[in-house]
Amino acid sequence: MTSRRKFLDSMALGATALAAMPAALAATPAAHSPDTGRDAYPALPPDLRGLAQDTWDTTWGTRLTGKVKTCFDVPEIEAGFPVWRASIWAGQYQDVLKAAPKDLSTALVLRHNAIFLAMQQSFWDKYGTGKAHKVTHPLTGQPTDKNPALMGAADGVAAPFSDFALDKFLGRGGVALACNLALQFLVVPVVQQADAITPEAAYTKAKSLLVPGVILQPSGMFAVMRAQEAGCYYFRAS
Repeated sequence: MTSRRKFLDSMALGATALAAMPAALAATPAAHSPDTGRDAYPALPPDLRGLAQDTWDTTWGTRLTGKVKTCFDVPEIEAGFPVWRASIWAGQYQDVLKAAPKDLSTALVLRHNAIFLAMQQSFWDKYGTGKAHKVTHPLTGQPTDKNPALMGAADGVAAPFSDFALDKFLGRGGVALACNLALQFLVVPVVQQADAITPEAAYTKAKSLLVPGVILQPSGMFAVMRAQEAGCYYFRAS
């Protein structure tokens, strides 16, 4: 609990500046994590290999217009803390360095197990994600069936921490990217088995249950590399 309090105290720094931030959150290139993307998974089952979008939105890089750009690479759920980190840094830059919100841009890549942070609460409710992945509440440390990346006051997460939620991050103009390989390999089988539907139908349903505003990318590796091409600093967030 002492470590948790220290962490939460450090997270709260710059929260006042963050609360006033308009729609502009936004990293110099660094090597991507070796377990990013396709190499993080064994071969896809034959019935999942054909699942992919016909087209991909790759225009999000043009939204990273700040003088300081960061890419937060998130492979684990970790009580939602990685999503919080993608917001808190900007508030600290404003508070300590007096940076203007328009000069700060963030790309958040949700891959591997963190793909579940990109899913709506309705998905968590129906498919028992919290219990299956032993997810804990970010403030109490107790087991939860809620998506910690979406928690607010009703879930016992008051300001300033509620301001770091994924939907708030998106509302400020942050770019959130989801790994299609993780969706295929980790999410689609859950939907397919629970709903007794085809892989194609499960894939379509899984995509519809992504948090609105999250942009699906071919892989987490692809998203991280594209963010670095756009000038982002790389940060392993979990």
